[in-house]
Amino acid sequence: MQREIFEAEHDQYRETVREFLARYATPHQQQWESDGIIDKYLYVDAAKFGVIGFSVPEEFGGGGVAGDFRYNAIVAEELARASSGGPAFTLQNDVLAPYMLELTNDEQKARWLPAFASGELVVAVAMTEPGAGSDLQGIRTSAHRDGDDWVLTGSKTFISSGIHADLVIVVARTDPDAKASAAFTLLGVERGMPGFTRGRNLEKLGMHSQDTAELTFDQVRVPSANVIGEVGKGFLHLMRNLPMERLSIAVTAVASCRTLLDMTLEYVKSRKAFGTAIGSFQANKFELATLETEVDLAQVYVDRCITALNAGTLDGTDAAKAKWWTTELQQRLIYTCQQLHGGYGFMMEYPIAKAYADARIQTIYGGSTQIMKEIIGRSLGL
Repeated sequence: MQREIFEAEHDQYRETVREFLARYATPHQQQWESDGIIDKYLYVDAAKFGVIGFSVPEEFGGGGVAGDFRYNAIVAEELARASSGGPAFTLQNDVLAPYMLELTNDEQKARWLPAFASGELVVAVAMTEPGAGSDLQGIRTSAHRDGDDWVLTGSKTFISSGIHADLVIVVARTDPDAKASAAFTLLGVERGMPGFTRGRNLEKLGMHSQDTAELTFDQVRVPSANVIGEVGKGFLHLMRNLPMERLSIAVTAVASCRTLLDMTLEYVKSRKAFGTAIGSFQANKFELATLETEVDLAQVYVDRCITALNAGTLDGTDAAKAKWWTTELQQRLIYTCQQLHGGYGFMMEYPIAKAYADARIQTIYGGSTQIMKEIIGRSLGL
């Protein structure tokens, strides 16, 4: 089905992103997978092409294109198309940029945004802890006031871009007696602050070239000038940005589905068994017809969510619907497509095998499928 949400300038931007990935990412993917991390300078190159930093105002060196998530979607879609899971561009554009643009004060903008826009400042957000995932009440990392500083203690895990990050937005409990809505504050911890250490680059099932780390904060003195947003409003700040983050994951899921389905269709038309192309067998044909229909329907819903986000009307429930449905579809589609590849689908030289491992996290991070259904269920008054 023909998509209708993009205009000529978006099509031109897509070509730019596609060219950038073909020149700067695809030739290095195998090496990055082996190394377990990408070359950090890729973020600087990406900024030069406008692949990141495009939402930062021009006065700080950015592209000045804010409020149009279609550009974000194009980056996510082209990363999926290129099977390039290492560069955390969607993390910077879709998750971190709202914090940097909407929650920072004028002094922080002047201090951080130029380097963020140029790709020289990689940012991460640290919320998850060993004993606390989606349940913020379980967060034990804490900070207390000491003069003009906050003294931060605790640990975080599963932090995307945790190795490369120059600035980490840490969720810390600053009022041990308050309810969740008033208990947390976001603190900007910068590279080199005494007491801030990084653990190992975690070994994951997939997405091997995207660095994911454990972080430790041992009496780290964070100046009050590094409080992001308002003291005690950390929970509200996090909730505000979740719909966009979850839509970003849904965009990636559908784009991955389309790429892998098209790849599989090409394969089953050429692969023969018993003298016949395997795609012509009715069982296989019907499976693929079902997936083709579901991908088209998912794309329509996600595109509608993109339009709603741009209009400021996307709510958390609709984003949750998009996130769980598309990522679960992604799991089913990859399983079926891998099965149709037969033994070759188990070989890492075939993209479908890498996709099988890389996609597994999609139903987990950003809020698991179960959490998404809980959100939707509550919206129904249940």
